[in-house]
Amino acid sequence: MIDKLDSSLRFHQEALNLRARRQEVLSANIAHADTPGYKARDFDFNSALTQAVERGRSSQSLAMTGTTARHLAGQAHAAGATDLMYRTPNQSSLDGNTVEMDVERVKFADNAMRYEANLTVLSARIKGMLTAIQS
Repeated sequence: MIDKLDSSLRFHQEALNLRARRQEVLSANIAHADTPGYKARDFDFNSALTQAVERGRSSQSLAMTGTTARHLAGQAHAAGATDLMYRTPNQSSLDGNTVEMDVERVKFADNAMRYEANLTVLSARIKGMLTAIQS
């Protein structure tokens, strides 16, 4: 039963984690908008989500070592680092900085909106499950 619930919510869990990670990357780009030589970074969200969901379905998990017999057995999934790529600017700057504030703001707002939408869908799924359980 728990496995079915976990697999049902895994996609949304991975999507939220990646959206949060992308917000961090985009906010770092915005924070370094005036840093000479800074290169804007980003990652391909769709491929990262596909890899994260597939990794969750595979049996690539790490065994956790307990130091006493009273510890609960557990498994942790190997965390895959998202491959950050450098963004090619539309208009280059003289100081070598590739951050374009308009592009970063649009990507930041789009990612925030998608994060909120994902939270809304996840909340609706959980409410639906609770309704089914209570009936």
